[in-house]
Amino acid sequence: MENRGPIIAAALILLGFGVVGFLMPRLMLWVGDISTLAAALLAATFVAAFFLVFWFRARSQRRKEK
Repeated sequence: MENRGPIIAAALILLGFGVVGFLMPRLMLWVGDISTLAAALLAATFVAAFFLVFWFRARSQRRKEK
């Protein structure tokens, strides 16, 4: 395997999101004590960030191929 960089990057991204996803219920309860809307925004931001990270990564990879 000569090109391990993308595999390692994807694994680290998934691991990071896995840890945050595991802690998300606790984070939402903590933020929900302050504001229910803030807890909803936290969850929406987490979901959007998951897709945005891979979208930006794919976009970057396409730019490198050109």
